[in-house]
Amino acid sequence: MTELPRHCRVVIIGGGVVGCSVAYHLAHLGWRDVVLLERQRLTSGTTWHAAGLIAQLRATLNMTRLAKYSQELYGSLEAETGIATGFKRNGSIAVALSADRMEELLRNASMAKVHGVEVDVLGAAQCGEMYPWLNTNGVVGGLHIPLDGQADPANIAMALAKGARQKGVEIHELTKVEEIFVRDGRATGVRTNRGEVDADIIVNCAGMWGRQVGRMAGVNVPLHACEHFYIVTEPIADLPGNLPVLRVPDECAYYKEDAGKILLGAFEPVAKPWGMDGIPEDFCFDQLPEDFDHFEPILAKAINRFPQLETAGIQTFFNGPESFTPDDRYLLGPSPEVENFYVAAGFNSVGIQSAGGAGKALAEWIVGGAPPFDLSDVDIRRMEPVQDNSVYLKERVSETLGLLYADHYPHRQYQTSRNLRHTPFHERMAQNGARFGETAGWERPHFFDDGSAGEGVEYSFGWKRQPWFDFVAREHRAVRETAGLFDLSAFGKFHVEGPDSVDVLQRICANDVDVAPGRIVYTQWLNEHGGIEADLTVTRMAQDRFLVVTGAATVTRDFAWLTRHIPRDARCIAVNVTASEAVLGLMGPSARRILGKITSADLASEAFPFGSAQKIELGMAHGRAHRITYVGELGWELYVPTDMARHVFDAVMEAGKDEGLRLAGMHALETCRLEKAYRHIGHDITDEDHVIDAGLGFAVKTGKADGGFGPFIGREAVLAKREVGASRRLLQFLLDDPEPLLYHAEPIFRDGEAVGYLSSAGYGHTLGAAIGLGYVPARDSESLENMLASDYRIEVAGRSFVAKPSYQPLYDPRSERTKF
Repeated sequence: MTELPRHCRVVIIGGGVVGCSVAYHLAHLGWRDVVLLERQRLTSGTTWHAAGLIAQLRATLNMTRLAKYSQELYGSLEAETGIATGFKRNGSIAVALSADRMEELLRNASMAKVHGVEVDVLGAAQCGEMYPWLNTNGVVGGLHIPLDGQADPANIAMALAKGARQKGVEIHELTKVEEIFVRDGRATGVRTNRGEVDADIIVNCAGMWGRQVGRMAGVNVPLHACEHFYIVTEPIADLPGNLPVLRVPDECAYYKEDAGKILLGAFEPVAKPWGMDGIPEDFCFDQLPEDFDHFEPILAKAINRFPQLETAGIQTFFNGPESFTPDDRYLLGPSPEVENFYVAAGFNSVGIQSAGGAGKALAEWIVGGAPPFDLSDVDIRRMEPVQDNSVYLKERVSETLGLLYADHYPHRQYQTSRNLRHTPFHERMAQNGARFGETAGWERPHFFDDGSAGEGVEYSFGWKRQPWFDFVAREHRAVRETAGLFDLSAFGKFHVEGPDSVDVLQRICANDVDVAPGRIVYTQWLNEHGGIEADLTVTRMAQDRFLVVTGAATVTRDFAWLTRHIPRDARCIAVNVTASEAVLGLMGPSARRILGKITSADLASEAFPFGSAQKIELGMAHGRAHRITYVGELGWELYVPTDMARHVFDAVMEAGKDEGLRLAGMHALETCRLEKAYRHIGHDITDEDHVIDAGLGFAVKTGKADGGFGPFIGREAVLAKREVGASRRLLQFLLDDPEPLLYHAEPIFRDGEAVGYLSSAGYGHTLGAAIGLGYVPARDSESLENMLASDYRIEVAGRSFVAKPSYQPLYDPRSERTKF
């Protein structure tokens, strides 16, 4: 056995397909001083028993880019390494057994036009012609992706490992990491059963051991193993070797030709978590006990769908563990807790098709110090610490495995691991008919059942108008016409304090935050390329104290960005105080009258202008009122200590009783902000979107003083972009037809050419039709007038609808309603 080096540039923990891919891509980027450590043998965890399905079309453009790259890589590995990967492009067919599933497939087909994936929409008869082994009874239609494929998972990993070795990477099997060294907040090396290795960077690719490895470094890696079942039949006569992969998600099943046999796998609705008491020390190429009773309902439907299974013998009944995350998206990128510690784990049964692209993206992230493009979908910093709880994970992954093949309805909510984080208003909201959704563990009202529909209306999901659509419309109209009250307590809140706090924030913020105490500044945090890392407000509370307020879904990511960019010699600290204050958003034309009934403060614009914050009395309590809005109306955010929160809620509700006040949820907040074309981080603006292209240049002050820690991050990129102009523009679109619904990712056609997709969308209850935001590339520095003069259409499930474009908000373009 080769001796371990004493020091290397990168230690990769885990020798599955993902770890081998990271090693391969680091080596091909010129980093040869890389060591991969595997506790047993390469591929011995999950990789060796994966089904090896290679699909191209994913939920977002960048995830599709990564999946397409994986295919290209696997097709070329044999020539490079001499190891056959078994990769073949035999295509795939997904069939729908319901109108809702067909709607989903049609929307996927529309999305594929923008993502550059070739697809064919099939009728039921065409599904049978293309896949003659299929019983088409009950089939509504299908989707054929001709360039999808399949491969040998273990050989892919071995080829990647060999490719890495050829470039100088050391791979050590039978080498278990027993401790990770962290000094001054940075990972510095590992102790193994064979000795210690100092390292500049550590990468956790430990698969279902990833959570355990993360904990060695104090890093949260929320994942949990589940049992995954498939059978392999005896050889079936005349089975074609080029048979497409068949997916029947309505029956939770997939079918893959495997050397003249059929591999039938399942993603059952209620899965079986595994390993709650830890993974056995000697686990290596192991199987789990059979559970035919659990698999039998899937098999019964499969025999009907693929009749040859009835007479084909079962050669193998396989049960093996795979790791799943709380949201069915894998975990990639630098950890928020420890510097120089990266994660690539939790691949939710799509590890083979993802490994090539994920390994490349993470290697480029490590080498370049930033992601190569927007990876927020899978960025580990989206996870909250509360989600790394073993009981929470066990319950949640019993659901997420099955959700891979469930209907992917918009707004769909998880049913497991709920009621974890409550705001102080939760019981009051529930008493008033709130129907809750979950974000980062927080229960937030999404809409309110006002009783007008008789029996209680529960939170339902689908592609068409749901029973709660009219409730949201009434909440939306109340915000526009009288007033709405929102629970905004889940907003992230950070205190930034110290003598150097203003100078630190001047370095991090693109806007000028050196303002008078009591002023609120809307700003972005940019990366060196001018991309938007965060979108938030900064309120100066005192000369040396600031409050940063950000979205509930980005708390971990934003706090990590903030703390990583406080210079070590700065007299400044940041504290996450999210749970310490409750927040009510009182928004609408009647907000001033309502608030005036419970406070003696002067609320007139001259005394309390937009963009300012003041301490005021609220009934018998004290709090702060921030005059700001995310819905485009007059309003205040009321920040109240949690112990007085319910008193303030009751006082506001009593004051609004005769003023048309209505409780409003997150759906109404979303539809109102869309009418105003307010951007949403993670959808309309990401770290890949330049702040100028996003139309947010007004919030960037390139001429501000740098405060002693240098100019703000991204300044040079902003100046350069202002020289050449925007290469694309974020436009707002309003459909002519009031019936279709938009959700996001619908293609944008300009003069008959697909040019982009909607980054976010919803229904404009004031504007009278569905609306969305989306980027459109500029043609040779064309004028805005020329861009808007084109013919625009939005495609929804294969149907084209005329859309009116606008650069200014279609609702209150001059923001007059927020300032009076």
